[in-house]
Amino acid sequence: MKSTGSGIFGTIGKVLVTLACGLMLADAAAVISPGVKAEIKGRINKRDVDTITIRDANDMDTIVLLNNDTAIKSNKKGLGVFRRGKNFEATSLLRGLMVSVTGTGNADGQLVAQEIRFNDADLKDVMTVQSRVQPVEDEQKRLSGKLDETTGIAKDANESADAAHKRLDSVNDRITGLDDFVVSQTVSVYFPINKYTLSEKDKKELDGLAAKALAMRGYVIEVAGFADSTGDADNNLQLSQRRADSVVQYLALNHNIPPRRMVTPIGYGDTKSQAGKTSQAQSLDRRVDTKILVSRGQAQ
Repeated sequence: MKSTGSGIFGTIGKVLVTLACGLMLADAAAVISPGVKAEIKGRINKRDVDTITIRDANDMDTIVLLNNDTAIKSNKKGLGVFRRGKNFEATSLLRGLMVSVTGTGNADGQLVAQEIRFNDADLKDVMTVQSRVQPVEDEQKRLSGKLDETTGIAKDANESADAAHKRLDSVNDRITGLDDFVVSQTVSVYFPINKYTLSEKDKKELDGLAAKALAMRGYVIEVAGFADSTGDADNNLQLSQRRADSVVQYLALNHNIPPRRMVTPIGYGDTKSQAGKTSQAQSLDRRVDTKILVSRGQAQ
């Protein structure tokens, strides 16, 4: 029997390293000549609005441009003519995911992706890591914000204080995430017990968010689903994922928001619920938080 020691744990370790080092610059950047066909393999190191950055085994970064014709699939399974992969949306292109990209170079030196493939199991591992790492990153952001307020008081102090502030800024830059986005607007929609269908009120809330997003440049949309602490934990995880998916589907079908502008929807289940809550409080857990994120440069 083949050892699984280097399976999910090895993948998780590599993904964590990618997430932790996301803001670090590669030693070199690849430039794809216009019209030249190329295939690259590596991990997704950066996710931007319409592009992803792939870092290969030689620490070479390649910027990959996504468009509506880009085919995103899992690796082929089966035998002969029956070998085929499952289709995915661009929202599945998470940081840390190992992918293979084929495409053609454009005038900007980017690789215009014709097809992107990855392993199903790798995606599941990355999504698991993402759901566990995100709360930690959120807490780090909160703490770093408090530290930033504290250092702000000492702005006009001596050079050592200025140096400390610069170090803190550097830490904040790493903590804010690979793509350096800031939250522009948040809409939360709520669901009855064991339901994941959007109400008319929910749709109106999302209509307003979609209208604001479509008027912006350089935005992405983050979608996170939750469930209350009642019931089975595994069922709650699936339910929260369905709730998040229903929001993504509504935004894509009713407002033509490109899937590539929506961060992979994550269902957190009841992991953020607290045992012993009242039924009224638990109703607040049965929700989906939808955020418009704008690149810090655009916001400024």
